[in-house]
Amino acid sequence: MIIELGHFALILALLVAAAQTVVPAWGAHQRDVRLMKFGEPAALSQLALILIAFLALMHAYVTSDFSVANVAANSHSSKPLIYRISGVWGNHEGSMLLWVLILAVFGAAVAVFGNNLPATLKANVLSVQSSIALAFLLFILLTSNPFERLDPAPFDGRGLNPILQDPALAFHPPFLYMGYVGFSLAFSFAIAALIEGRTDAAWARWVRPYTLLAWMCLTIGIAMGSWWAYYELGWGGWWFWDPVENASFMPWLAGTALLHSALVMEKREALKVWTILLAILTFSLSLMGTFLVRSGVLSSVHAVAVDPGRGVFVLSIMALFTGGGLALFAYRARDLQQGGIFSPISREGALVLNNVLLTTACVTVLVGTLYPLALESLTGAKISVGAPDFNMTFVPLMIPLLLALPLGPLLAWKRADIAAAMERLIAAGVIAAVVLVASFAIAWRGPWLAPFCFAVGVWVMAGALCETAFRIKLGNAPLAESLRRLANLPRAALGTMLAHFGVGMMVVGIVGTSAYKSEEILLMRPGDKAVIAGYELAFRGAAPAKGPNYTETIGVFDVTRGGTPVTRLEPSKRLYDAPPQPTSEAGIYAAWTGDLYAVLGDQQPDGGFAVRLYFHPLVRCIWLGALVMFFGGAVSLSDRRLRVGAPRRASRAPAGVPAE
Repeated sequence: MIIELGHFALILALLVAAAQTVVPAWGAHQRDVRLMKFGEPAALSQLALILIAFLALMHAYVTSDFSVANVAANSHSSKPLIYRISGVWGNHEGSMLLWVLILAVFGAAVAVFGNNLPATLKANVLSVQSSIALAFLLFILLTSNPFERLDPAPFDGRGLNPILQDPALAFHPPFLYMGYVGFSLAFSFAIAALIEGRTDAAWARWVRPYTLLAWMCLTIGIAMGSWWAYYELGWGGWWFWDPVENASFMPWLAGTALLHSALVMEKREALKVWTILLAILTFSLSLMGTFLVRSGVLSSVHAVAVDPGRGVFVLSIMALFTGGGLALFAYRARDLQQGGIFSPISREGALVLNNVLLTTACVTVLVGTLYPLALESLTGAKISVGAPDFNMTFVPLMIPLLLALPLGPLLAWKRADIAAAMERLIAAGVIAAVVLVASFAIAWRGPWLAPFCFAVGVWVMAGALCETAFRIKLGNAPLAESLRRLANLPRAALGTMLAHFGVGMMVVGIVGTSAYKSEEILLMRPGDKAVIAGYELAFRGAAPAKGPNYTETIGVFDVTRGGTPVTRLEPSKRLYDAPPQPTSEAGIYAAWTGDLYAVLGDQQPDGGFAVRLYFHPLVRCIWLGALVMFFGGAVSLSDRRLRVGAPRRASRAPAGVPAE
């Protein structure tokens, strides 16, 4: 009965979404307050109905109701509770239900917190947001119904893919979807602005909090996926330029550009047309990611659907919103005023450079991802665009961006003195130069470019700190005065500093593990020893063990350094019960200098085991940097100017219509 209630709630949500799509937009067109206000209770009702459907499906998973086809296909009675819960979104149908739930959450947020929005803009935003929900609710009910019954019901389910039975994968999809779907609000605001033919600084102020929240969630979601791939897949890497990885990375690049562009629009009312276009393209890239994962055109460990029919439906949704959005943009963009004029040497100029490099980098990733697919579909030829190709095109674009990153916040708006800004970064330059020389001294045999890239990461971190030091007059005022200034510093400025510092941390981690990692692949028998990066590993043998829903063989390695015991690593090979699939669990010793990483391979006829050993210098900086970036976004989001938004403008309004 609960399942039927969930299905019925989803159908009602579809009807509410249809009404919310039409009524507020018509009310905005007719300037009818009552019709415009219909969008607010409709958005809340839509959220409540989709939440009921989601909880109904979760109840079926928790209680192992195998009469539901989705539960029978993706769960098992022996699964731990956390994986029965995460199994709700560990499959295509459930993940799409989570998608529309998050979509409804963002729509309801506008309904609840958008009281300072002009009435017509709010009505149009809620209408556009609901049209996206309407399309995906149709997609779920017509092609991906999670509430289908089985008769007779099987005794037990087939189980969740073993590599998805991991704590990081329990939280990775929700954060990723919060990022993907969060950009839908930027799209809805952009379309609403194009419908009205008006954008201003207030529009940018309203858009920025939602865009920042989406960017934060996408940042931490990508980082969690990278961390999971690092320790779960047993391949010793953190990023592979997999097409599905790229599908989440492209909206992140575009969303980062959108954040900076919206800042220029808010402060100087410039880049209006470009900001609107970026908002459309960012969400379009999110839709493209959905299509790539669910269409079956890609073969990836990340893909959760291989049904071309579903892919065609998602492609139609993508074509509708991307094509419709771009067509409306082409029709109305000429009506948007360009705004303030600024010198190339200014903060606006620095942010334009940021946008140019980020969007160009996004295009290179897009071409590298889609070109092999397009070539195969047109000619049948198969080519591979791998990590070396992406590194050769992507990295050269990032170097100038990173070099300019500390400089931008120190430049004045409209017109700036670049010499004065560089003078404030002397300390950062000295620190980076010292690191460059030290890196060459330590690793003088190469690779030769690594010390320069390492110094660039340190330059970004030190530059972020120098900017804050300049703002609080550290060293030029009494310490108490500097601390007072720090306490009174706008949270958005502190958040920016933290986010930029996190970028530098990530660069240091990426360079360290990419340029200086060590790798050994060997056959080891009990009693054998191996040496890597100054660590000595003694193999003590392997023994069988039993988990809650798997059996495993655990290898034991005693680790010493200079004769001093350090730790014991216990990598394992697991075989899950349902479905019967093997996985590797790496043994990892984490230290500030780097990770010692051991993977147990197959047993050989002579009793030995294939073993892979890695040492990844500074690899933790990658995920710590992402965490600092996320925290920086949260600090910025707590700034009252972003939480409150722009005030209403006092103006005369037609009778019956609230002032805008």
